[in-house]
Amino acid sequence: MTASPAPTVTATLPSAKESRRRGRRPGRAGVSGVTRRQQARLGVLLVAPAVALMLVFLVFPVLNSVYYVFVDFDGLDTTPPFVGLGNLTELAQDPQMWAAARNNLIWIVVGTVGPLVLGLGLALLLWGVRRGSTFYRVVFFLPYVLPQVAVGVVWGWIYAPTRGWLNRGLEAVGLDGLTRGWLGDPGTALYAVLGTAVWTATGFVFVIILSALRNVDNAQVEAATLDGAGYLQRLRHVVLPQIMPVFLMVTALTLIGGFAVFDIVFVMTGGGPANATEVLGTYAYSNAFQLSRISYGTTLALVVTALAVPVAVWLDRLQRRASIEERGA
Repeated sequence: MTASPAPTVTATLPSAKESRRRGRRPGRAGVSGVTRRQQARLGVLLVAPAVALMLVFLVFPVLNSVYYVFVDFDGLDTTPPFVGLGNLTELAQDPQMWAAARNNLIWIVVGTVGPLVLGLGLALLLWGVRRGSTFYRVVFFLPYVLPQVAVGVVWGWIYAPTRGWLNRGLEAVGLDGLTRGWLGDPGTALYAVLGTAVWTATGFVFVIILSALRNVDNAQVEAATLDGAGYLQRLRHVVLPQIMPVFLMVTALTLIGGFAVFDIVFVMTGGGPANATEVLGTYAYSNAFQLSRISYGTTLALVVTALAVPVAVWLDRLQRRASIEERGA
């Protein structure tokens, strides 16, 4: 006696039209349309405060600044006259602006390369140190968290021409010919302030890169050593590729700080002597708040922003690409 085959049950999936009629989207079974709308409303409610703050403190000031570029506002006139591109034309023909931009360029190069090189070198030196590593991190990172006003005042004492520690130290080792008023000499003032900034930022770079080095795959380093790779070869081909995303992030932060430098220069020299340390930030401040040329100072500030944003975007893309390559390695 042959058993008859069991009846076949064919399950018919609901069509997309039927799913929508029942309040469900295809591929998201169990989540009704009402629930999705509730989640969307909740999401809008949660981000609304952040969006409102961004509109009030970012978008509106930026738009207001763009308005000031095309008028001649002195801080008092409620109906400032329209000047069109007059502020931009004056900016392009202003020799003091170009001198400040040159100082900014020097600051960006030296103020970025210096901390990166010193911070990376210190991190590599202390990479394998376990005892006392917390002490070293605190000591090197402390200058970065100190108020810039306090740092500028203390270093002003160090650079003082008669009682400064730097000149006294040079005299103590017989280098009297090198003593000078470091902040009063137009030839050395900018680099003296830059030295202070490099000292401040090196600790930040050191701490971040040291943390990244702790995540380096030591097995790859040991394998490269067994293959006969020298120290510089291991650093270039094994260590740096693994910490490159972090290195690029630190580079971006340091570089953007070079565009927006203001406080340390303002405290130590105020842009002097003879505008030798004038940067775009201090020049914009002096025009806006000391000369009551609000529109021209705003134009200078927007120029700084326009220069910094593309660089920041470019470095962010490099950092993302390096992160993807590291995960795919």
